[in-house]
Amino acid sequence: MSRRVPVASKRMRKEDDDRSSVRLWLRLLKCTNLIESNVRGRLRDEYGTTLPRFDMLAQLDAADSESGLTMGELSRRLMVTNGNLTGLTERLVKEKLVSRSVSPSDRRTQLVRLTASGQRALQEMAADHRKWIQSMFAGLEEREISELYRLIGRLKGSVQSVSKNGAEPAAAEESRK
Repeated sequence: MSRRVPVASKRMRKEDDDRSSVRLWLRLLKCTNLIESNVRGRLRDEYGTTLPRFDMLAQLDAADSESGLTMGELSRRLMVTNGNLTGLTERLVKEKLVSRSVSPSDRRTQLVRLTASGQRALQEMAADHRKWIQSMFAGLEEREISELYRLIGRLKGSVQSVSKNGAEPAAAEESRK
């Protein structure tokens, strides 16, 4: 006697798909929060600094520009308002980790650059930061990290497509054909 396996309705499969997407989003959010909390705590405990300060130094370093970055560019890269950035910049200038100057081409624009002291501080923190991140990913094999990176890249593209077009990813894909 064979057992009959019930066939799920289209609606039930759609609900399961919807739940899977929500569960995945919640898991991604939880992982992000756990990693960020760990990094914030270690920066505070080991260096007496904050994640926004570290991020600003890292962005200035990554810019690889002798002239520095404008406050507007820093604001976009850090995804913060100019108001939040102004206070942070003032504190880092007082500590001589960054310098601020007026742009020679537009006196309304301020340029921010990493000082030698800021570069040294960042190098020390960045080395530990890399170790912290690696330790949190130690439970994954290198091929799993690569696959996860690839899949999250696809997800990023899907999210950006929906954000730009205001359409479902499939609809956005159809519109590009």
